[in-house]
Amino acid sequence: MADLRVTVDGIDLEASWSHDAPETRAALEEALPLGGDATRWGDELYFSVPVDVESENASAEVPEGAIAYWPAGNALCLFWGPTPASRGDEPRAASPVNVVARLEDVAPLAGLEGGARVSLERP
Repeated sequence: MADLRVTVDGIDLEASWSHDAPETRAALEEALPLGGDATRWGDELYFSVPVDVESENASAEVPEGAIAYWPAGNALCLFWGPTPASRGDEPRAASPVNVVARLEDVAPLAGLEGGARVSLERP
């Protein structure tokens, strides 16, 4: 069973928490539900969240489907493909992010155009 329900412009997706950044995860879990109008940057969406945590096992290279917290911008990011910072087809953040969860299926995001309304909540 999924840990999170992620909705992107009416598209329901499931995600599971990771163990990469436990303090960041705890702060985000406490703040749920979260949502906002996300900006698109390549195959990434990001939006501001009311969470302020430091870098924790942060990396600019992330797996496809990563849900990550961006400490430099107090934002939550969803990655499903290359961004302007990528060196190939891999997702890459503008600067290091704390990966907290992973989407189970990113295929529905391929048809997105522009920004989107994003929400995260418990299932």
